[in-house]
Amino acid sequence: MPLAGNTGKRTLGAALLVLGACAAPQAPCPVCQPCAVCAPAPASAPVQTAPAPSITPVDEPLVPEGVLPSPEAPRGRLQRLSWEQVPLWPADGAAPALTTFQQSCSVLGVRAEWALACTQAGATPAAEESARRFFRENFEPFAVLNADGSDNGLLTGYYEPVLRGSRKPGKTYRFPIYGVPQDLLTVDLAETYPDLKFRRLRGRLVGNKLVPYYERGDIDGKDAPLKGLEIAWVDDAVELYYLHIQGSGQILLPDGTRMRVGYADQNGHPFRSTAGLLIRRGEIRAENATLNGIREWVRRNPSKARRYLNANPSYVFFKELPADLPGPIGTLGVPLVGERSIAVDPRVIPLGVPLLLSTTRPGNGAALNRLMVAQDTGGAIAGGVRGDFYWGSGDEAGFEAGRTKQKARMWVLLPKGYEPEAFKPAAKQAP
Repeated sequence: MPLAGNTGKRTLGAALLVLGACAAPQAPCPVCQPCAVCAPAPASAPVQTAPAPSITPVDEPLVPEGVLPSPEAPRGRLQRLSWEQVPLWPADGAAPALTTFQQSCSVLGVRAEWALACTQAGATPAAEESARRFFRENFEPFAVLNADGSDNGLLTGYYEPVLRGSRKPGKTYRFPIYGVPQDLLTVDLAETYPDLKFRRLRGRLVGNKLVPYYERGDIDGKDAPLKGLEIAWVDDAVELYYLHIQGSGQILLPDGTRMRVGYADQNGHPFRSTAGLLIRRGEIRAENATLNGIREWVRRNPSKARRYLNANPSYVFFKELPADLPGPIGTLGVPLVGERSIAVDPRVIPLGVPLLLSTTRPGNGAALNRLMVAQDTGGAIAGGVRGDFYWGSGDEAGFEAGRTKQKARMWVLLPKGYEPEAFKPAAKQAP
């Protein structure tokens, strides 16, 4: 998850692949209102050159006393289309997308805007032709656009790592996975300041003052301020770092059983790209700045590794999940499905929607046009046409996730008559 992660996080999926610093905020669309559903536009051609989107974490660090963060500039918008204007429809894979969407309805079905679509989904057999007919009859298509009106963006990948660990520390298992600290405070200002609904402040009390929470270097330092909150220990600090990036994972225990852990909370500090720092310092070439390339660099440079890892102050806390779950739990609250779930920016794309993805496969560049479901978010997943492709669990999925950095275009399907709150003009605040 992408730190997904889940993940509330997440999902912080494949965030090591973010190579650049945050871009300046993009200007809102001059034609449509920010985050508004717009009038039909002509169909456009398949994948074109993608501009690098701005990358901003979902969770904001604690702001100075008495200062509130200003509302964000719009990150993107949806533009209404007719079905004839969706160039890749009918898409292959409607049947597995329907199955994935049916699982999402365990959460979505209780919401009025989703009730009819979920009822119809439950009555539709998961056969390709009937699934395509279901989506066509119950949804309206929308193009996903960036804040500047462009329709090209970036797709990265994430996965569920499998680590070796134990419920007890030992000579082999020395690196702790922490649960949520009791002194971690979360301040939600959304009720008073609706424009801040996607921002949360985190910190801890020192006397009667709220201060930023411990950074990564503090938590993993010799003072170990969270000692006693461990839920497991693993044998590799680098793989643990990747667990933080992905937002969920499985721990292979000495007796052969597995423990599944998922994102529970985060320390409130912004994510800083390890890959970007390594490139700027000349430690690694840009073309090698993949999950696998960075892993190899760390193995070759153990004396430098901790310093570079600690340059990312963000830290994730975990909770144990039922071991028999079919997959990690995404932000939507349902298990993710390998190669069918995708993490998105919920400021632009509502969680739960079917999403038609047009991209290419990492490695060979073959076309990958697939109907998926937006079930997760991630700290590095910010912008309209910006997604994190969930590849599944284990080493093979990790290999694919590590090399996923593709150009992409997206279309979403909204239930007929559904206008998400995120796309309505914000209410004016009283003076």
